[in-house]
Amino acid sequence: MCGAAVASLVGWDIRAWFSDLWHTLKSISVEYIVAAVAALIVQTTATGFAWFSILRDAYPGEVRWTEVWAAYSACVALNNVLPANLGTIVMFVMLTTVIVSATFAGMLGGFMVQKIFFVFAGTFVYLYLFLTVPDSFDMDFFWIKEHPWAVGILLVSGIAVIALLVRQFWPKVLTWWEEAREGGQILKRPSSYFGRVVLPEFAAWVAGLCVVAIFLAAYAIPVTFHSVITVIGSNSISNTVSVTPGGAGVNQAFNVAALSDVTNSQTATAYSIAQQLVSTAWSIAFALVLMIWVFGWGGGKDLLQRSYEEAKKKAEDQKAR
Repeated sequence: MCGAAVASLVGWDIRAWFSDLWHTLKSISVEYIVAAVAALIVQTTATGFAWFSILRDAYPGEVRWTEVWAAYSACVALNNVLPANLGTIVMFVMLTTVIVSATFAGMLGGFMVQKIFFVFAGTFVYLYLFLTVPDSFDMDFFWIKEHPWAVGILLVSGIAVIALLVRQFWPKVLTWWEEAREGGQILKRPSSYFGRVVLPEFAAWVAGLCVVAIFLAAYAIPVTFHSVITVIGSNSISNTVSVTPGGAGVNQAFNVAALSDVTNSQTATAYSIAQQLVSTAWSIAFALVLMIWVFGWGGGKDLLQRSYEEAKKKAEDQKAR
């Protein structure tokens, strides 16, 4: 089967994973699972549409919605089972294969455009959490008062290092942007950008909040704006520092800490594992259906396998550079 082949390709113990998934599914009421799946569909489809809008402006007349939808769904699924967000690079390779004029640099440019809203959304989450933590502004500046010259030297040294780095790398940044700017064509039309990129991404972000709220409710953990945002923030941090596929293990540790005020560690761990397992299972099933529907059984498998191998090479090249 196509799914088994992909699991073998990435070195994934699918039998043990299915055993854990089945145990989790039996512990949650079916209505919660259905609601979570509906929210996940909205999240994936809305973000996929934002990608389609970006690429349609970058490569007019060459982009098909179903191909972008399938490629982005595969990206989401792979990022749940591969480390270091390698699924995103796989998507770039897939799209440069099916879009004639597309380049890898153009995909990176589109990626930067696609991330603008989510950077602001993440900033909002971190700012909210900072402002709601007691005594956030009660900072002790004693050391700064006692060592003003040392602080001044550190600041000047830091600015000098940043200036040197900017001077050294700025020409490379300009060269890269010249190659990647095709991916940012939609920014020239603000109405299209806000209507066809920001709005769908906002819907996807809200759907992500709903997924968290649904699973919290499934485990009788209080569902409040604060508890949901706290989990979103902890997931964001854990995904940043984690090198495991989908942040497995690290997510659970951060979620337990984030929910320590509203539930015990056992319940928080069970919640976190359930959300990750169900989300991963559905993302894989959804991606397989779309890949087979859009590219065919053999075509989808071949495209995914070739894209994965090339993505690994590109990731290794980036590390070497």
